[in-house]
Formats: sequence, structure tokens, C-alpha cells
Amino acid sequence: MHKPLADRIRPYELDDIVGQTHLLGKDKPLRRIIESGSIPNMIFYGPSGTGKTTVARIIADNTNLKMYKLNGTSASVSDIKQIIASTDTFEGYNGILLYLDEIQYLNKKQQQSLLEYIENGKITLIASTTENPYFYVFGAVISRSTVFEFKPVSWEETIPAIKRAFQILADENKVKLSLDKGVVEHIAKGCGGDVRKSINTVELCFLSADKAEDKLFVSMENASLLAQKSNMRYDKAGDEHYDILSAFQKSIRGSDENAALHYAARLMEAGDLPSLCRRLLVVAAEDIGLAYPMGIVVAKSAVDAALQLGLPEARIPLAEAIILLCTAPKSNSAILAVDSAISDVKAGLSGSIPRQLQNKHLDGADVEVKGQHYLYPHSFENHWVDQQYLPDSLKDRLYYEFGDNKQEQTAREYRKKIKGE
Repeated sequence: MHKPLADRIRPYELDDIVGQTHLLGKDKPLRRIIESGSIPNMIFYGPSGTGKTTVARIIADNTNLKMYKLNGTSASVSDIKQIIASTDTFEGYNGILLYLDEIQYLNKKQQQSLLEYIENGKITLIASTTENPYFYVFGAVISRSTVFEFKPVSWEETIPAIKRAFQILADENKVKLSLDKGVVEHIAKGCGGDVRKSINTVELCFLSADKAEDKLFVSMENASLLAQKSNMRYDKAGDEHYDILSAFQKSIRGSDENAALHYAARLMEAGDLPSLCRRLLVVAAEDIGLAYPMGIVVAKSAVDAALQLGLPEARIPLAEAIILLCTAPKSNSAILAVDSAISDVKAGLSGSIPRQLQNKHLDGADVEVKGQHYLYPHSFENHWVDQQYLPDSLKDRLYYEFGDNKQEQTAREYRKKIKGE
């Protein structure tokens, strides 16, 4: 049975792990814990291919704990019970280390079944997840664990691992290996810091290398075909999806068209046109708003064109709209105003609609002052007349404040003019 190269060359020492220096560097917290030999329950959170499983194995090897590994996508309650049962056997005499990969896929009942045993120390739990554990892991499990975040590995940090993988393959097969200039860097960039995928790509390159006399040759063309486009780390249902959308909106809000185009490109390369289009409309209304009211009109036109065209042509109208919104003046006055009004309504602050605004023309016997008394603004100079529109309990409430941009200041001056202020 073929064992993947990534498993065959998995590091056995902390110093050989790529990246994670914030956790595993000299005198860093996780390294100190591992070297102490006293291992608490831990949750490793971060993208795939960043060393979570490797660190768990090194921990198991450096302790006398028996290691079991389960995957949340396939583990059942009976699997967990079987591990629990081994805590009272000779095998579990020194304690058990349970490495639970993708814990977010276990339901609440499955996670709860571990509580008693991770609390009394019979089982030391190391769980990993690619999603935010505070959203996906049962709170009681988190309260008994320490969360460590594994950061994405930069492509530069994967280069030593890629070179080492090529050398190990050459040594295992007793052949000389020659690489085209830039192959290592191309694999590192193409796999976007995912060490496992980088090494798997190395193996594919080696297996498909050109044979020339007494050596193998890996060409740049071959590496380009095999390098996996994992640098986007994109999952429509995961944290990365919302992180990219958040970064996209904040880049437009911050008037950085280069960053906004970058995040838009990641969404387009992932084929997620609907999310990009929806967020673009949100940004036009929320962040550009009344400072440039035509922004949402332009954004809607660009979105309609993009959805009709489809990718790759959709990138053109979307890019135009993105750049326009980035360079447009900004105002959040509308969202602040409507959210303030909604807050009052949710708090029960409403009151009766003033009589002059009600949709009725006849008064009941109980009404002391007869007549609707509505003043029709168009019958007055400048099409405005002073009268109360809000309920009595809110008559002095101010929701909207004019923004300091040219558009809203012009509207403010017009308002003052018609009021004769």
C-alpha cells in the first residue's frame, strides 16, 4: 500500500516543523508546554496543511500516552466509547491522547461524551479544526481546553520542506534529480503555504519527471501543470469565505482599490460570483451611501452585467464598479440613521401615529378635536410646512445626521433654505 510522501517525511522534531514560530519558537507558549511533558487538553485551530496533526504526533511521541486518532467526519459515538473503554486497560495505563481531527463535525452529544474523561485526566484531548472553535465546538469542551491558533504558512517558509521532499525522493529511488530553475518557488507559491499539498505536488512532479540518461528532470512546465491552486484557501461555508468578503468590504470602505481588487480576484477565481456581487451592492449602500447616491446605481448595473456575462468577462464591469466605489466619497449616515430607528422600534418605542397622518377622514364620538388637520406641503412655499410627523413620544428624536461630504452638505443647505433658517 502506497504511503503518501507527506506522511513518510512528517517531522519528528519541533524544530523541523515549517512555520508556527509564534507557537513553537524558542520560549514560545506551546513549545514550553510540550517540553514540560505535562500536556493539557488543547484545540488546534487553523487552515489545513499547517502542522496541526504533526504537532499532535510529536506530543504523543514525547509522552508515554497511547495515541488514538479519530476524524470528526466519520467518527461515531461507538468509536469514542471504544477509546473510553481502553482507559481502564493496560494499554491506557499511562493515559490516552486522543487526537480528534475536524472536531467541528461532531454533534453536541458526541462532544459531550468526552467531557467526563477529559476532565478527570483519563483522556488528553487534542482537537483540530479549520473553523473558528468558538462557533463550532461545544462550549463545555472549550472551557476545559486551551485554544492555539495555527497561522497560514507563507510560501517562503515551505521552500525548505519542498527541497527536503525532492531530496528524500531522490535518495529513496537512488537517482540523480535535476530541477528546472524556479520549480521549487513555483510549487511553494502555487500551493499557497499548504505544506501537505506542496509535498504531494513534489511527489507528483517526481513521478512524472522526464528521464534523461542517468537522472530525472523536473521541468517548469510540468510543475506548472501539477501545482495545486490552493493559495486561496476558500470554502464557501467556512470562515475563509466570510474573511475574504469582510476584507473586500473593508478595503473599499478604506478606499484601497488595490486590496479590494485582490480580494475580488480571489472570489472570482473561486467562482463565487454571487457572493461578490451581493457584497458589492451592500458596500455601495452601506459605505458610499448618500455621499455618492449614484454609487449603488452603478454597482447594480455592473452586477447585472456581470451575472449576465458570467466569468471571465464579468471581471470587467465588476472591476470598474469596485474602483469607482473605492475612489468615491464615503458616508455611513444612512445605515446609522436606519439602525437607530430600528433600535427604537425593537425597544418598543413607537406611540400612536399623529392624527394628521392617519388614513381616515371621519372622527369617532370620542375625539374631542374634530378634523384631520393635515397640512399639504405642496400648498406651501418651497413645498414645505412645519408640522409633526413622529409620534408624540418620539417627536424630538433625531435619527439622521448630515454627513460631512459635499452631497449631504448640499442637501443640508437646501433643508435650511426651505425652512428659512
